[in-house]
Amino acid sequence: MSDATRSERPLRLAVIGIGKIARDQHLPAIAANPRFTLVAAVSRHATVDGLPNYHDIDDLLAADHALDAVSICTPPVGRASIAMAAIDAGLHVMLEKPPAATLSEIARIDTHASAAGRTLFTTWHSREAAGVAAARSWLADRKVLRMTIDWREDIRRWHPGQDWILDAGGFGVFDPGINALSIATRILPGAWTVDAADLHVPGGRMSPLVADLTMACGDIPVTAGFDFLRQGPQQWDIVVETDAGLLKLREGGSVLEIDGVVTRGADAEYPGLYAAFERLVRSGTSDVDVTPLRLVADAFLLARRHEMPAFSW
Repeated sequence: MSDATRSERPLRLAVIGIGKIARDQHLPAIAANPRFTLVAAVSRHATVDGLPNYHDIDDLLAADHALDAVSICTPPVGRASIAMAAIDAGLHVMLEKPPAATLSEIARIDTHASAAGRTLFTTWHSREAAGVAAARSWLADRKVLRMTIDWREDIRRWHPGQDWILDAGGFGVFDPGINALSIATRILPGAWTVDAADLHVPGGRMSPLVADLTMACGDIPVTAGFDFLRQGPQQWDIVVETDAGLLKLREGGSVLEIDGVVTRGADAEYPGLYAAFERLVRSGTSDVDVTPLRLVADAFLLARRHEMPAFSW
């Protein structure tokens, strides 16, 4: 157990990967949490004002900031080596979703963290959306008949110019789609499988812009449609039919509707993640759930691939 864990002083943290998600979500959540002190930032292409900034993790570790932990927000390809270096330096590690580029990578990181006695936290921010916990509780006492997922957004609006998302290992439409899978597997625990998948990949790219999945949780049928080219109103909905009525999680899980009764909660996804990370570090435990990533991997394994017109920004 570290000195920080024993004394419960604020955890000294560095953020690695200063892109849109780090600026929009991680940095504000850290600034609002007195249990963390943001000590440094690492990025190849960006800096954070008021902090020491480093090009890579080797430069960060050489600076000897007496860190306790790192939060890794880089694209998934290449993330494993960063996490391993952090663990080797005795640091606790928090991973932005998806936790790694492959299942074997995250298994290796998990084994390494466990052997070193360091906390590893594979985060799924959408599970912290306001309606998710209540949806899980309501469904626990009911017979679920089927689930439908519609996750449709505009890549040009949310990820402008981020070509890595459409490269090999970039996940394509599953970059947002895995958020839906993280919610679905949270509110409906059980043995999940992918039965069929259709992936639509633009010419000259490696990852899909559109995907349709047929899945099951035990004997419960689940269908999912993911679209990265949605113009107009964006859609992040999960609908669950039960023997006792209809449950809808809308707007990415922030709005819960049960038989027409709507409850809307405040956005607290990333503050919730950092609160959870702090608890894990203090207790000397880890939280490593790869279920959403496994479903995406299965979809790629089973997929019927369809070429669609070339994509440009």
